[in-house]
Amino acid sequence: MSDVLSKAATVADIARAVSSGKAKASAVIEAALQRIAAVEPTVNAFTDIVADRARKRAIEIDAGRHMGPLAGVPFAVKNLFDIEGLPTRAGSKINVDGPRAARDGALIRKLEAAGAILVGGLNMGEYAYDFTGENAHYGPSRNPHDPTCMTGGSSGGSGAAVAAGEVPLALGSDTNGSIRVPSSLCGLFGLKPTYGRLSRAGSFPFVDAFDHLGPMARSTLDLALSFDAMQGWDPDDPACTDRLADLTVLGLDEGIGGLRVAIAGDYFATGGEPEAFEAVATVAKALNATRTVVVPQAAAARSAAYVITAIEGAQLHLPRLKTRPQDFDPDTRERFMAGALLPGAWYVKAQRFRRQYRTHVLKLFEEVDIILAPATPRSAPKIGQKMMTVGGVELPVRANLGLYTQPISFIGLPVVAVPTRRPGRMPIGVQVIAKPYNEMAALRVSAYLEKQGVCVSAPA
Repeated sequence: MSDVLSKAATVADIARAVSSGKAKASAVIEAALQRIAAVEPTVNAFTDIVADRARKRAIEIDAGRHMGPLAGVPFAVKNLFDIEGLPTRAGSKINVDGPRAARDGALIRKLEAAGAILVGGLNMGEYAYDFTGENAHYGPSRNPHDPTCMTGGSSGGSGAAVAAGEVPLALGSDTNGSIRVPSSLCGLFGLKPTYGRLSRAGSFPFVDAFDHLGPMARSTLDLALSFDAMQGWDPDDPACTDRLADLTVLGLDEGIGGLRVAIAGDYFATGGEPEAFEAVATVAKALNATRTVVVPQAAAARSAAYVITAIEGAQLHLPRLKTRPQDFDPDTRERFMAGALLPGAWYVKAQRFRRQYRTHVLKLFEEVDIILAPATPRSAPKIGQKMMTVGGVELPVRANLGLYTQPISFIGLPVVAVPTRRPGRMPIGVQVIAKPYNEMAALRVSAYLEKQGVCVSAPA
């Protein structure tokens, strides 16, 4: 039982032990709450802890209720998810003055229906407009591998909590890269599913055109277990696809036979530090991938993603910008205000380009099944660092940690971010990209790389 109570315990470990009666959910939750209390002064991952709720749920599971494939598994969520009885912060000061959530967000309810136990809400970049994991109101989340370094964002608390071993599973959101960036910098497996695959109901929006929700964990199996539990159509999210669940857990052992894997060249092979490209090369070698493909107009896709993000985000927050500008993080406020000044014609052009770009990229998947690309242009910068050198060019940190993720979420492709083994060095990850609704292929590749020891995650 001691292993199940440790910070290294996985979702699968805990669920097996609790389901079989070898461990009590109450003991698992108490161990998690003790770790959170011990670690939080260093990593600052949590903004809300629902200890009484978690303990009550654990007692019910120990009595034989709510048993399922995730029985007894502690999890936490980015604080843009509605948690019943709490204000939905979305990383802001303003939202705390708003109404408290009447019920949990859809994915929280799905995970708890599978037996998992919510323990709290996690720190994030204000209104998800962030790649650093820093927050002007609640302080920065700190990278457990080096607390002087960023977690990446905007799901920074999610990355910190899992990497520190506070919980084995966390949910984040990914609009332009906010699951994949912290997964890369914190050394985790992260899944950004196909756009519309998982319900966003009961979460605070950022950019409706790009918003995704998904899990972060320390193993591929843990991603698959949680993903399978969260699938299913939800009429409360207009973007949610009315599609039967494609369960993935049983397919993880199929290996990579029959999968055609290529490396993204051109845009994705420039503009980063050598460590980013070394990570891709390591993964490609393990997969015997030698073919390179060009993702057409990826730089233009990133620019168009910026336009849509800025304009949609600014319109969403315009009432708050008018009435409470002083209560925004100044960096976030300036970006929203700039977006409010962009002409609507730019938005229309960006959306037209988006349709064309999607058509061209999907043609690539007629020839390949998986495309590999860097997840971030470098490993974690220092907290407070404003500029970084990548590819020999000095660039702002906040805007550019997602330069490889934005062209992918721009058209909603599924991606598994995988951590590469780097003993003695800060983590950095690789994107395993598949065609829409083929999360199974990306997870198969991730599981194979993990089994080969190429991609491994462990608590810091």
